[in-house]
Amino acid sequence: MLNFLKRVAGLDTTDGNRVTPEHWARVEAGLPFLDYLDEPDRVRLRVLTLEFLAEKEFHGANELMVTDDMMLTIALQACLPIVNIGLDAYRGWVGIIVYPGDILVPRRVLDDDGVVHEFADSLLGEAWSNGPVLLAWQGGPEASDGVNVVIHEFAHKLDMANGEADGFPRLHAGMSRQTWSNAFSQAYEHLCNQIDAGEDTVLDPYAAEHPAEFFAVASEVFFETPGVLEQAYRAVYQQLRAFYRLDPAAGERRLHAEPSRAGRVFPNEK
Repeated sequence: MLNFLKRVAGLDTTDGNRVTPEHWARVEAGLPFLDYLDEPDRVRLRVLTLEFLAEKEFHGANELMVTDDMMLTIALQACLPIVNIGLDAYRGWVGIIVYPGDILVPRRVLDDDGVVHEFADSLLGEAWSNGPVLLAWQGGPEASDGVNVVIHEFAHKLDMANGEADGFPRLHAGMSRQTWSNAFSQAYEHLCNQIDAGEDTVLDPYAAEHPAEFFAVASEVFFETPGVLEQAYRAVYQQLRAFYRLDPAAGERRLHAEPSRAGRVFPNEK
């Protein structure tokens, strides 16, 4: 199975490019939400991840050494949203810059009085249109808590495929722009009203900053805690299910019904 994956991805089997079954298992164990995928999608994710690693370039900022585990962890999460869309969705850029902590981005803001204010904005990630993705490396395994910086930033990349990030990515044939707009605008308004009323929210309040942030935050929850999103915003979940061509809530229910399926072993990896 491993050699098959490498051949599909166009990588040879020398030690320099080798991803052993143990390496896959170690990294994937820190990403428990991948178990919501069925086996064909899980195999496809590995293939796409190897293609992604062959095409994209990783750079460590502030003298950070980007390890193989870090690259594989990021690549698996970056490829999850496009596992049934394809790597062409990320065409036109190559760079991923990984920071050892929060990213300090210089900002210049002109206020209403014409005064320019300069400051450093602290971020966990940022996606640049036609440019790199910046990520703050948090270290340690991901918790399936609905918060995922990698998925968030790569959702922005998908959103930018048809222009500025606005929460309205390029939809697939057969998807209705009106249905998408209705689902997301109603959910966005509901979230904003909840925040204004001081109520607890299912989505991180940051999602109310802009429709683009709502789409990215909803995408995080869609993959990490899909049942939560499906219950709270069913129409949004249905649109994301059509867009990402995945139904992780069904996988989550299946996994909970068959706990022995967690941490699956792939053929030829026993």
